[in-house]
Amino acid sequence: MDGNGRWAKERGLSRSEGHRAGAEAVRRTVEACTDVGIEVLTLYAFSSENWKRPKAEVEALMRLLERFLTDKLDEICERNVRFQAIGQLDKLPKRCQEALHRAIAKTAENTGLTLVLALSYGGREEIVDATKSIVRHVAEGHLDPAMINTEVFAAHLYTRYYPDPDLLVRTSGELRLSNFLLWQVSYAEIFVTKKLWPDFGRDVLDEAIEEFSRRERRFGDVSPP
Repeated sequence: MDGNGRWAKERGLSRSEGHRAGAEAVRRTVEACTDVGIEVLTLYAFSSENWKRPKAEVEALMRLLERFLTDKLDEICERNVRFQAIGQLDKLPKRCQEALHRAIAKTAENTGLTLVLALSYGGREEIVDATKSIVRHVAEGHLDPAMINTEVFAAHLYTRYYPDPDLLVRTSGELRLSNFLLWQVSYAEIFVTKKLWPDFGRDVLDEAIEEFSRRERRFGDVSPP
């Protein structure tokens, strides 16, 4: 969800104001996704590299996350959204972890859109953690190394309970993956918009879905005759 800082700078506002506008874009996007019947939405909310940002900005982001999880929880429940999170969540402040656990528990029985927040997340870190998990299972005698394949590896990723993404949307014109779901987006279609994240809404989502519908997905095979 790129562009909060640039959006704020263009308007002479603080970066914190940009992040607050970005949080409102999250609300709009979740609402739009539930309306069109999308089953899983994963939002890259805070990367493992974001910890390197100025301390004041990181603290403001953590407060915004906690407030979003608290203030929007009833609305999430009303929309039948199931809330989940991936990443090295133990690195988050304790209050954020508690808010996450409450949101996950309260929405566990919901059957609509699954909303996954990627927090303190990095694709390379996820692959390393999956490798460590596999090594541990082998060392404990629970896994035969000869049985390791792509399915087994995927079962040790943070996303093991979710399908791989069909569509990856990049805002603010960025043309890189930025360490996001590196394993999972192997066959995802990529849609790039120049819109900054705080300006993202139903119109851009519809455009992305329309473009996706025109793509021919062969997964390494040839086109049908």
